[in-house]
Amino acid sequence: MTWALARACHPLPVLAVTAITAGLVIGAERPFGASLTVVAAVFAGQLSVGWLNDLVDAPRDAMAGRSGKPVAAGEVAPAVVRVGVIAAAALALLLSLPSGLAAAGAHTAALVSAWAYDLGVKATAFSVLPYAVSFALLPAFVSMGLPGSPLPPPWLLAGAACLGSAAHFVNVLPDLDDDAATGVRGLPHRLGPRVSWAVAAALVLGASALLAFGPPGPPAPAGLAAVPLAAAVLAVGALLGRRPRSRAAFRAVIAVALVDVALLLQTGVSTP
Repeated sequence: MTWALARACHPLPVLAVTAITAGLVIGAERPFGASLTVVAAVFAGQLSVGWLNDLVDAPRDAMAGRSGKPVAAGEVAPAVVRVGVIAAAALALLLSLPSGLAAAGAHTAALVSAWAYDLGVKATAFSVLPYAVSFALLPAFVSMGLPGSPLPPPWLLAGAACLGSAAHFVNVLPDLDDDAATGVRGLPHRLGPRVSWAVAAALVLGASALLAFGPPGPPAPAGLAAVPLAAAVLAVGALLGRRPRSRAAFRAVIAVALVDVALLLQTGVSTP
């Protein structure tokens, strides 16, 4: 049951968001103890989001025959996952408090946004909004825990929002048909796979530009290389993606998203 519960939290997104937070905290040069608390708060919060997602989606996952979903497959009882959601959420909010009320408020708002996605926004035309809001509030949580509770610069907020929005489109693309068959019609479903991929590509490319050229001073060599590299990868993906059943376009967006994450980790959190 322990392994099933671990799989039900959507471990890859949980670890990815936690790793991004760790990079932001390192960039903010916070004391070790405070940094550890922030990373733990985000980890707990992401556990609650992942478990809630699997819990709410269990009936649809069962209808779509997704055997890899532990709750839908009966590998872990819904009551156990429900307790995990509540405990992880409470722990996330508790661990946010040492960063101060402003930072704790930012993290709480990010979690409320993510929970809202799980609880129904994902099936609406506004499905991308929780991703944009929650990702933008992540550097805000880190930054506002510094002395004086400074806000992160606008380019960092915008870059994080673009990256989060792209993550939504990329995450949904492989399951568009199954989701639509079970009554989920988020924004990507309404736009269709081709337009959704184009939007995701534009978002990750925009995030690359914001993270590369947003910081004050001349762009770093990595930043200068990131944007043309991202454009080239997306162009190749679009070309190869014309073949029937090809996942090249999807993989191209993932590759550029990884470049953006690397830029985000390199940038860290700076204040105006």
